Amino acid sequence: MTAQLTNDVSGMTFDMLINGQLVSGSRTLDVIDPATAQVFASCACASEAQLEQAIAAAKAAFPGWAATPIEQRKAIMLQMADAVDAEADTLARLLTCEQGKPLAEALGEVGGVSYFLRHYTQYDLPVEVIEDSESRHIAIHRAPLGVVAAIVPWNFPLVTAISKICSAMITGNTMVLKPAATTPVATLHLGRIVSAIIPAGVLNIVADQNDLGGILSSHPDISKIAFTGSTATGSKVMASASATLKRMTLELGGNDSGIVLDDCDPAEVSAKLFASAFGNNGQICIALKRLYVHETQYEAVCANLAELANNAVVGSGLNADTQLGPVQNRMQYDKLKALIEQTRTQGTIIAGGDCPDLPGYFINPTIVRDIADDAALVTDEQFGPVLPVMSYSNLDEVIARANNTCFGLGNSVWSADSARAAAVAMQLDSGSVWINKHGDIGPDTPFSGAKMSGVGVEMAEHGLMEFTQMKVINLGKNIAV
Repeated sequence: MTAQLTNDVSGMTFDMLINGQLVSGSRTLDVIDPATAQVFASCACASEAQLEQAIAAAKAAFPGWAATPIEQRKAIMLQMADAVDAEADTLARLLTCEQGKPLAEALGEVGGVSYFLRHYTQYDLPVEVIEDSESRHIAIHRAPLGVVAAIVPWNFPLVTAISKICSAMITGNTMVLKPAATTPVATLHLGRIVSAIIPAGVLNIVADQNDLGGILSSHPDISKIAFTGSTATGSKVMASASATLKRMTLELGGNDSGIVLDDCDPAEVSAKLFASAFGNNGQICIALKRLYVHETQYEAVCANLAELANNAVVGSGLNADTQLGPVQNRMQYDKLKALIEQTRTQGTIIAGGDCPDLPGYFINPTIVRDIADDAALVTDEQFGPVLPVMSYSNLDEVIARANNTCFGLGNSVWSADSARAAAVAMQLDSGSVWINKHGDIGPDTPFSGAKMSGVGVEMAEHGLMEFTQMKVINLGKNIAV
């Protein structure tokens, strides 16, 4: 394999953005390249005092930013998009080095950053008149909330951050953003890129060692929490925020199922299923994590998936031919290896199940068949390159099996008959259901979770409303004075 780049970042500094200034931390944070399991960069890391400074800066900037005309906010966001495009190669390399994804996917994520920024400039917050009669005029106005705390995960550090930044900025809120402790570098560099464009205090970016999130979620000067991460952590965030009754959107874990109906062509559907399950090495909240295949198609689909897994190229994301990079961090790597060992006694591993002879946190893509619904690999969110494949014979039964989970982020149905698939989709308990695809989301599509997969809505106009206070102005007419 020929490496396109190295993970050498010598000469680069990764400071925090607080009140418009690039600030070194009171401590430093070592960042591991998961392809080597070695430190490749050190970045600034905030103390509690610096976090308080960031919150205070966002609070002080809020009145001015809220009063800034929306067209001016849009112009700033377009400048940000241009600046990101100019630094796309550097951002992508940093993202690959800290997250592990192949460079092509990292470039796609960076492209998503500028795309989100441009897309959100098409939104407005018009006044909605719901009555204009002789006796009264009732209109709904949308006001910003104040300071938003954004807490983002390690699987898509940049695009998850920008989705929250866009929603806050266009609605007139200010923000304190905290990236994941294992993937802070690209986000801090993003802060450097936009620091001269955004008014001081409107966006603040601080890194931590997973020890400052509780301050954000409980802080009296924070009006809203925008969190993406695990269900367990989301529950803690909600509990911490309860004393101040903060607004919040929580985009949490998922255990998405896919149901393959009996009219599918196994050769055609298998490649799409594999991509749905193993994109970003399976480290996607809406990745396909449980696959149910009709008994008439089961053998062929299993064989096809195993072949795809065995032929997949696993390696450093900086190598040109890599399809699947490493697991992002040691904790998740150890969890997945333990889960695979447990699965050996519960199902039949027909591909993978081992680790390649490489430094870093690599696991070969693994396909498991003949496994029961109560096995941990099926009931829990694995969040990695391991896919269980189960057989079914009765459609009503498999719908019940797919719904038998505390999660409800997404599901998919695969069929040659879209109307038939849509009828199944309507019976699945999740915020999103895709037909003949899986995980298709973007800034123009509302995204929300059912059950323990989330609270509130993100993206599109529905998501913007989560960053605003509805203000109903009710005017009486014909009043004698």
